[in-house]
Amino acid sequence: MDLYLALKHLHSGWRFVALVLLILAIVGALSGWLSKSNYTPRSRKLNLFTLIAFHIQILIGLALYFMSPKVRLDDMALAMKDTISRYWTVEHIFMMILAAVLITIGHSKSKKISESYQKHKTIAIFYILAAIIVIVAIQMSGIPIWAMS
Repeated sequence: MDLYLALKHLHSGWRFVALVLLILAIVGALSGWLSKSNYTPRSRKLNLFTLIAFHIQILIGLALYFMSPKVRLDDMALAMKDTISRYWTVEHIFMMILAAVLITIGHSKSKKISESYQKHKTIAIFYILAAIIVIVAIQMSGIPIWAMS
C-alpha cells in the first residue's frame, strides 16, 4: 500500500473519531448549558480531545491535499470549471479548515470564561456551527458520512 492510500484510509477512519467526539462534546455542552450545570474537568477534557481530533484530521487532510490526484493546483482555471476538481481543490479544504477554526475559537473563548453556563454555551454554539459545516462538506463529497471511502 502506498503512502497516499494509507493516509486516505487513515483520514477516512479518523473522521469517525472526530465526529463521535464532536457529537459527544455538543451533547455535553447543550446539556450543561440548558441545565446550567458545572463545567467539569470531564467537560474540559472532552472538548480538548475534540479539538485535538480535529487538528489531527486537518493535518492528515493537508498531507492528502498535496498528494491527491483529485486536487488540481497546477491549473486552477480548469479546477474551477470542473465540479469535482473544484470541490476537492477549494471547497472541501476551505470548509474543513473553517470548521477546525470554529472549534479552536470556541475552545479558546471558553477557557477565558469563568461561568460554567457561559462556557457550555460558547462550546455549544461554536461546535454546532463546526458540525454543520463538516456535515455539509461531507455530504457535498458524495461519500456517506458513516461509510469508509
